[in-house]
Amino acid sequence: MSAPKKLHIKTYGCQMNVYDSERMAEAMGPEGYEVTDRPEEADLILLNTCHIREKAAEKVYSDLGRLRPLREANPNLKIGVAGCVAQAEGAEIMARQPLVDLIVGPQTYHRLPAMMRKVDAGEKALDTEMPEEDKFDLLPKLRSAARPTAFLTVQEGCDKFCAFCVVPYTRGAEVSRPVERLLGEARDLVARGVREITLLGQNVNGYHGAGPDGRTWSLADLIWALDGIEGLARIRFTTSHPNDMSDDLIAAHGRCAKLMPYLHLPVQSGSDRILKAMNRKHTAAEYLAILERLRAVRPDLAMSGDFIVGFPGETEADFEATMDLVRQVHYAAAYSFRYSARPGTPAAEKEDVPQDIAVERLHRLQTLITQQQHETQNAMVGRETEVLFEKAGRNPGQLIGKSEYLQAVHADAPDTLLGQVARVRIVEAKTNSLAGVLI
Repeated sequence: MSAPKKLHIKTYGCQMNVYDSERMAEAMGPEGYEVTDRPEEADLILLNTCHIREKAAEKVYSDLGRLRPLREANPNLKIGVAGCVAQAEGAEIMARQPLVDLIVGPQTYHRLPAMMRKVDAGEKALDTEMPEEDKFDLLPKLRSAARPTAFLTVQEGCDKFCAFCVVPYTRGAEVSRPVERLLGEARDLVARGVREITLLGQNVNGYHGAGPDGRTWSLADLIWALDGIEGLARIRFTTSHPNDMSDDLIAAHGRCAKLMPYLHLPVQSGSDRILKAMNRKHTAAEYLAILERLRAVRPDLAMSGDFIVGFPGETEADFEATMDLVRQVHYAAAYSFRYSARPGTPAAEKEDVPQDIAVERLHRLQTLITQQQHETQNAMVGRETEVLFEKAGRNPGQLIGKSEYLQAVHADAPDTLLGQVARVRIVEAKTNSLAGVLI
């Protein structure tokens, strides 16, 4: 029996890419590949790329340059680029970088084994189609040992066409997976030890999957079906759009005990003028009204969000409107970025805010967000919280897990609590973690 080949995957960007990388590894398993964390021992290296942030393609070329010595040391090493940069710029990457043997888009990675057979025969392989077939139907069943938490992609693509975003062009139109297939995958995950499932989608709360009863199910319908799976303790979902925060989903936050009180709901700006220019199709007041309804049914709900600073045309007054919104919401966490033009998007045609102004505004926003994060962490001291322990900590006898509010918590606890939910009293707060004691 021949020795297994080694596969190394470097994953950039969002949780969707983390999930996709795991599925690519599963797809290559029957081809004799085992995953390795060491690129120097790999027979195949895949860069699973993200196209959302600034200089995404340049980062890929930099990483490809760093892989050149590995190819020189091992001429049989195969190198591939996957994901959204591959989808958007695959042909150019292959033309510019002879090191690359394979280009595969996020909708065609189920074809990866056939593409690798072509590469092994001495040819280059490129596939960035948006095929009609459902890749999830053609991927092998999950085989790897499960962790206490897992991602489950329920929806892909986006129809919102925000002026700054490339997702509709790299991931395609919104497509929702059928309910029965999702429930089957969820049951399989739970049977292998998963206690918490995070539902993923570029616009996850726009989920509209075919239900077993012949009607179209909403995300709330799917959550309630998952709620009935014995052994599943927690449900989360990300990333959402304010316009799809439906009445039944808001109600689920107040009634479904397994749905965790943490919501990532990007707003991007607090200025109605900028929101209109971004093609967000909602106002700041409408966003705040949604949060008011959510907190009416779940008062302890922790919020996170996304912000873009320095969008073309942003004035100081527009930026101050964003700061005012952040003060009103009080985020437990938030992700903020200086605007960077993505080629092919409508906003790329507009004149940028001067970089020094955008950088200064971003610093002010991040200072406020960090202050709110510290306040949220400090408010946990003395409180009791439910922690799902996921792995061993740095110190002997210590375990690390997540609170209901997605905060990292470490406590002295026996290994028997791995994969279990236990009650913990928080005794110390740090910027990115909490220390607790078992109750």
